[in-house]
Amino acid sequence: MVTAAHPLYPLPRSRAGAVRHLGPNWYATVMGTAILATAGAALPVRVPGLRTLLTACWVLALVLLLVLLGARALHWRHHRDQARAHLLDPATAPFHGCSAMALLAVGGGALTVGEDLIGTRAAVALDAVLFTVGTVLALAAAVAVPYLMAVRHRVAACEATPVWLLPLVAPMVSAALGPLLVPYLPAGQPRQTLLLACFALFGLSLLATFVMLPVVFARLVTGGPLPLLLTPTLFLVLGPLGQSTTAVGKFADVAPGVLPGRVSSGFAVLAVLYGVPVMGFALLWLCLATAHVARARRHGMGFAMTWWAFTFPVGTCVTGAAALARHTGLAVYDALACALYAVLVVAWAVAAAHTVRGLLSGVLLAAPRPAPSAPRPATDRTRSGAVR
Repeated sequence: MVTAAHPLYPLPRSRAGAVRHLGPNWYATVMGTAILATAGAALPVRVPGLRTLLTACWVLALVLLLVLLGARALHWRHHRDQARAHLLDPATAPFHGCSAMALLAVGGGALTVGEDLIGTRAAVALDAVLFTVGTVLALAAAVAVPYLMAVRHRVAACEATPVWLLPLVAPMVSAALGPLLVPYLPAGQPRQTLLLACFALFGLSLLATFVMLPVVFARLVTGGPLPLLLTPTLFLVLGPLGQSTTAVGKFADVAPGVLPGRVSSGFAVLAVLYGVPVMGFALLWLCLATAHVARARRHGMGFAMTWWAFTFPVGTCVTGAAALARHTGLAVYDALACALYAVLVVAWAVAAAHTVRGLLSGVLLAAPRPAPSAPRPATDRTRSGAVR
């Protein structure tokens, strides 16, 4: 457990040094664990004991979040130079969107499965706090990181990676999870305001993604495969696709009785007319990303923290497919949600096992090498296959 040092007894060097290289990318472990709970709750099947396991996953995500918040606080207190360097590093700065998404994911899980353990009132209060703070951080990241990329990072188009999407998709997570709080607000304008604010966040993130995604795709088809360590980040593209499909489904779920009839019906139509083609593109991208990962694995790709990209984005596709199943009534989307959830469980188990093993061996606590931002030859197996 991380504890604060007494002013008269400074923090031991070993403890402060342990968090020196702790970057914002570690929040991906919280996101991947939280989505395991919320995506499982969205499944159309009810397996005995599943709800208990999902609640345990949410508790684990909450514990991980608290530990990371404490560790990152120590990082900022004792290693401010390194923390500022993370902001000015084009390979690390986009991961600041993960902190917002981690808060939002745990907050949403409180209402989805956590209320079984802590009660509805406590779950609403916890989600309200985490949603508010997470949304503020998400908006800050969506503005600050692209600004830094323009004026300080000096990145080139050939250096584009899906990691650039992280700060832009954070508001979409707010848009998808905000509707959970709508029924707990007073009827009338409070509910309408929150729902339409979430819709605005949806548009903000969606349009920003539409601007950035062509740059990433153009880099991929014209610049060749990504470096081996970054290949798993191709799965990050699934995040805005699955999360936006989930969001429009949530809007349609809560709009009746909150918005006027015609507007409410419009959301129901949008959930299908938007969600179906976007989920189709998500499946196309899933096949493309899987092929690239299989190629990278053959070329010696070893474990890195980027493997957590296999979890949260896939989880958003699970919730997106479940939303389409609710609004179309098609069994094929139920089957798709279950199949994707099986992929999510395997991906989480593999990433979690390698992370624990890396922590126990001390490898992941060592100073990481700078993440490659420019394309590197595919034959560079020695460095790309190492555990980071």
